[in-house]
Amino acid sequence: MASNLFREHQPHRLRSTDDRMSVCFEVCPPRTGDEIPERDARRVGMARKLTAARLRYCGLEALVDDATLIVSELVTNAIQHGDGDQITMTMTVRGGVLRLAVHGETPGRPVACNAPDDAERGRGLFLVDCLASAYGGKWGTSDDGTTTWCCLAVPGGQS
Repeated sequence: MASNLFREHQPHRLRSTDDRMSVCFEVCPPRTGDEIPERDARRVGMARKLTAARLRYCGLEALVDDATLIVSELVTNAIQHGDGDQITMTMTVRGGVLRLAVHGETPGRPVACNAPDDAERGRGLFLVDCLASAYGGKWGTSDDGTTTWCCLAVPGGQS
């Protein structure tokens, strides 16, 4: 019986039915200023935890740290620069590629910046770009600009 319990708690290999996770959550209405309301900051943390848990469930622990950083940056950007009240985060693993996407209700074209050394912000998409490149991937936006996404090659080609 102990061996059955042990097997039930082992990471699962990715199955075709496990390749997509999506979560939608409300955010505070549009606001001015740089600070993210506490409620929305908790949403960023929730997105990170869900991403980490799903990657672990799929046996992709090697991607957890970098993928959660990417999700954090994409969700934070959607909250800070969006004017809607809802954000959807989607994670898909298919064909040896992890795709992380955050959809907001505001069209736009975010760009990676080179922030000054003493700046407290402005490096998020630069980090996303660096991490995507390190995994042989890329990032971008949907044609209408409402979704920002990042793709990473899955180590070992799991899909």
